[in-house]
Amino acid sequence: MAYGQINADVIQSSVTGVSLGAGNATRFKNRIINGNMVIDQRNAGASVTQGTTGTQYCLDRWLILGTQASKFTVQQNAGSVTPPVGYSNYLGCTSSSAYSVTSTDYFGIQQRIEGFNTADLAWGTANAKTVTLSFQVYSSLTGTFGGVITNSAYNYSYPFTYTISSASTWTSISVTIAGPTTGTWIGATNGIGLVALFGIGVGSTYSGTAGSWSANTYFSATGATSVVGTSGATFYITGVQLEVGSSATGFEVVDCGTQLLMCQRYYEKLGWTQSEAPGSTSGYIGALLSLPTGVSSQFMGFTWQVTKRAIPTITTYGSIASGVETSGIAVDWYTGTTIGACTVQRGSVSNCNYIGTASPSSYGAMFRVVMSAEL
Repeated sequence: MAYGQINADVIQSSVTGVSLGAGNATRFKNRIINGNMVIDQRNAGASVTQGTTGTQYCLDRWLILGTQASKFTVQQNAGSVTPPVGYSNYLGCTSSSAYSVTSTDYFGIQQRIEGFNTADLAWGTANAKTVTLSFQVYSSLTGTFGGVITNSAYNYSYPFTYTISSASTWTSISVTIAGPTTGTWIGATNGIGLVALFGIGVGSTYSGTAGSWSANTYFSATGATSVVGTSGATFYITGVQLEVGSSATGFEVVDCGTQLLMCQRYYEKLGWTQSEAPGSTSGYIGALLSLPTGVSSQFMGFTWQVTKRAIPTITTYGSIASGVETSGIAVDWYTGTTIGACTVQRGSVSNCNYIGTASPSSYGAMFRVVMSAEL
């Protein structure tokens, strides 16, 4: 081989649905985090009742929304049906009543994707990239269902539809969406780059024509089935993937440890195992030593497992009364009794300092911490 000459072999993949030459070998092909619904730090598999707040998270990275409270519940593996082949978990919605959706109502599940993870799509420019949304879905209902891809302001939307022909059967869905060349889209920042939303009951005000971009606030497509309209109706979903390209490729499987770290950029708990939800009564962290004579307080420092998206909201748990944890309190390491306040003095995207104002009788103080830096 002559100097200065480079010989290169083109690598092709034999994995079904994946061609390395087409650019699918890059890490983080899927812009959705926890699309296979494995991580559930907050609830550890327990059911969540939908409220009206716009920031109510269920499984990690997934929010639920609704204009009227308590119209559906969400749970990891709700109903205990067999997941589709290749999956062990799914997000399950169950309607709590037969609610007639008004024109201004909307109910759904969504994931907000960080701008750093969508900037390369170049949406809002002449170079906007086409994407494909794919997922596995199961419902007790049949018919046409809907959702949207929208921007951070929820005022530039692409409604889409898909069909479930067989009730209580897992169905593979793929929707290709041409990238928008107009609209306002956040670039490489830690804000909301785009939102993927699945409607489960949306009124006419927030429903638009499927298959095109519109400068409107939409949460689903016109004519979509209302899951909350039938008491006990179910809507299960997993394998959610949003990728660059005009066709769906195989779901990008991420090892559980890495996926947990990806979720912890937005939410982290210290002092509980992954099978324990915050508010349970086991597990502690902390080591505030007994205060020396004449010293009224001392500091403790903790480093987060993962640097957060932004400075997190920090909640401290400690004492237990009637099986319920109380926030902002430390308990004695040895006796388990309440000894006084343990409050945040300073927090950052990577660590936190606490100040303790009471001395334990023995080894030290203990408590638990939740950090949220969600979008």
